[in-house]
Amino acid sequence: MKKLITAVAAATVSLSVAAHDIVPGEPQQQPILLQNGTLHTVSHGVQANTDLLFVDGKITAIGVDLAVPANAQVLDVAGKHVYPGVIALDTTIGLREIESVRATEDADEAGVITPEVSGHVAYNPDSEVIPTIRYNGVSHAQIVPQGELITGRSSLLQLDGWTYEDAGERLNVGVHVNWPRVGINTAWWERRSPAEQRKANAEARKQLERTFIDAKAYYDAKQAGELNGTDLRWEAMLGLFDGSSTLFVHADDQRQIEEAIELTREWGFDWVLMGARDAWRMADQLAAENVRVVYGAPFGLPTRHDEAYDQAFSTPAALAQAGVNFAISYPGYWDVRNLPFAAGNAVAYGLDREQALAAITLKPAEFLGVADRLGSLEEGKQATILISDGDLLDPIGQKIEQLFIEGRLVDLNNRHLQLYNKYKQKP
Repeated sequence: MKKLITAVAAATVSLSVAAHDIVPGEPQQQPILLQNGTLHTVSHGVQANTDLLFVDGKITAIGVDLAVPANAQVLDVAGKHVYPGVIALDTTIGLREIESVRATEDADEAGVITPEVSGHVAYNPDSEVIPTIRYNGVSHAQIVPQGELITGRSSLLQLDGWTYEDAGERLNVGVHVNWPRVGINTAWWERRSPAEQRKANAEARKQLERTFIDAKAYYDAKQAGELNGTDLRWEAMLGLFDGSSTLFVHADDQRQIEEAIELTREWGFDWVLMGARDAWRMADQLAAENVRVVYGAPFGLPTRHDEAYDQAFSTPAALAQAGVNFAISYPGYWDVRNLPFAAGNAVAYGLDREQALAAITLKPAEFLGVADRLGSLEEGKQATILISDGDLLDPIGQKIEQLFIEGRLVDLNNRHLQLYNKYKQKP
């Protein structure tokens, strides 16, 4: 009984610690005019000494010497940099809090084939991690359930809401697949023989193919009105066959990627390649196949003995040079705050600065089907805007001063900032 009481008390304390007390922003009450800023529009280049007006959560005008509307709040942002909000792809934000505390872990689903799982359902908008992510300019995140083969559907959420319902930008964007292994693991912890590994790899590939066949049969039967019941697994995959949903394939090895290209070509899926560590090895092929790539290893170490030390850093530039349509991600949760710096690091290794900014703003918006309202500073789009007293992509020079999501001013206070302010006062 004593152990039980201790465990319950510990869990209670852990859960209370894992909740922040920052109130979401109020809806925009009056027009806001940013004057004389350096606008990084993404879609129309960098515009110096330019004004931006937003009303009722939408950008209504961009130009020089804009007229000041009645009752407007005017902010002089001369010398400041104005950007669209950063969109983080492939994250478990709100699904994980403290890895050593099981009660705060809700990213993984039991089972091998679980397409019916939706990442937003388990999302915790009170996570202490979320304000630390916003502090570096991330306004939206793709929440991806984790698992084995088919892990579920991801959703795009804005990071300043009371619940997933009011944070939802686009729910159930697409189905996620972890492509089966193709190689042999020689790490010390692998206990299976090479033959056993090859057999397991082949069985996983067959299981994936059978899943698509079963889901397509269900889709055909539903189209024909011949279903005798409802299967939530195949219901979640219906959109793959009519083009309303995207298949997100997580694959790093070149052989995995080649297999994924072949299978998606056969089925005609609308798909996005996630992770793509070996994308540099086949950049020309990816460009020729019009594969959209989310490069998820921007700070990775070399994976082979003959790779250059900076291969991970220079891959975005190689993809750009080959004409690949790509975005940059930083998979995880708390470390997603480093996404802008990952893009900046790619600039240091040859990527054009404007392409780097697009890779964390407009390209993610395009891949998730929300580019009509997010990802760039354009009239008619959401007023999801950040103001920095320095380069967004520079870990030393960046200083986010204000963040607006749909015109709502977001409180940038967070646990890390609180601890910094506390300990800088220590004698």
